[in-house]
Amino acid sequence: MISSLFENNLRWAAGRARMDPEYFRRLAGQQSPEYLWIGCSDSRVPANEIVGLDPGELFVHRNVANLTPPQDANFLSVLQFAVEILEVRHIIVCGHYGCGGVRAAVDGRRHGLIDHWLQPIACLCRRDAAELDGILDFEARVNLVCERNVLAQVESLADNPFVRDAWGRGQPLSIHGWIYSIQDGLLRDLETTRQGPAGARAATLKAQRGRPRRRRPE
Repeated sequence: MISSLFENNLRWAAGRARMDPEYFRRLAGQQSPEYLWIGCSDSRVPANEIVGLDPGELFVHRNVANLTPPQDANFLSVLQFAVEILEVRHIIVCGHYGCGGVRAAVDGRRHGLIDHWLQPIACLCRRDAAELDGILDFEARVNLVCERNVLAQVESLADNPFVRDAWGRGQPLSIHGWIYSIQDGLLRDLETTRQGPAGARAATLKAQRGRPRRRRPE
């Protein structure tokens, strides 16, 4: 079974080289992505593929339930590198419907170590318990929490010191909240884009005017 992965890799590399002889040379030169993708570890959500970008065009961080915990050194290292070194222009928090991590937080049962990681979602569920308890369809309840979890992570990022420092120095940086449906392969914008706190918004807009205009996500 493992050997087949190496065989797949050989075919993939050879196919890439045939289509574009300079492909790997360009990748080896440098990476200069404009996007940081914060997504779920779920193997059914391949970040580059669903947005049609090649390696090198999307800087990716994935964890269970697409969280942005300010106490997690792994996440913070990725965020700082993306914002301060790569100078990405967009951070995309992308959840997905039917997320197993969210489901584990919603069902209220004990699952072991993962319960500690999912505590922010469990807190969200307790905060909105009156509304969530009124949704009898469990899958609908899970999907609503999937959306609200994305919104919560966008707000957490907007409060992150690395992000606020970037906005403070006028760096053009937007945070977007999206959700993906495994059932139809489509992304949905949750319309929660943040482009800076009130105090830094003017500086951010001024910096953006000095850069080429880019098409916003649909």
